[in-house]
Amino acid sequence: MKNIIGRKVGMTSVFTADGRYVPVTVIEAGPCTVLQRKTVATDGYEAAVLAFGDVKKTRLNKPDAGRFKKAGLDTKRTLREFTVGVEDVAAGQTVTVEAFAAGDFVDVVGVSKGHGFAGGMKRWNFHGGSRTHGQMIHRQPGSNGDTNSGHTHRGSRRPGHYGVDRVTHQNLEIVRTDPERNLILVRGPVPGAKNGVVLVKTAVRPPKKATAGGAA
Repeated sequence: MKNIIGRKVGMTSVFTADGRYVPVTVIEAGPCTVLQRKTVATDGYEAAVLAFGDVKKTRLNKPDAGRFKKAGLDTKRTLREFTVGVEDVAAGQTVTVEAFAAGDFVDVVGVSKGHGFAGGMKRWNFHGGSRTHGQMIHRQPGSNGDTNSGHTHRGSRRPGHYGVDRVTHQNLEIVRTDPERNLILVRGPVPGAKNGVVLVKTAVRPPKKATAGGAA
């Protein structure tokens, strides 16, 4: 099963076997326990629920604590559900980084950093007004379209809450894995802050060279 829950550790740079010096993000992935295996017969669809991160039982709410008690497993902090590549997975199994290898392409999901309430220039990269004599609008947004509609149209780019969105970076290449320390090094950035929870999944649309028997 090439799906796993992890924690973003930070960024560094490493040399690859062919001499490339590439920036990578270090992810502490797993080990994850398969808490539940959902099937079409019992739940109406195929899925596997993975659990990650040790936590005291008293830190969980009663429904989650009951799920671990029913499965006879140690309690974990984070639960996530995966629906792809779960055919050969059974409850109680352990998923580690050994399922991944250098050259694989993965999609990484995380929650972006929060920036609070931001204006149009920071949130939408507006260039702003001119800073010449007589100009009094420098960072304020300009026209928002129809002035007779009486409301703000959905999708208008205006100031507002910026960040804390679910973001997926597709086709990140795995440069190196370290099963002993449960680490995955992926080329490029990963959304979210340090210590944030991320999901590492098999790329849904990998590059053509990977599907043709190339890097992957």
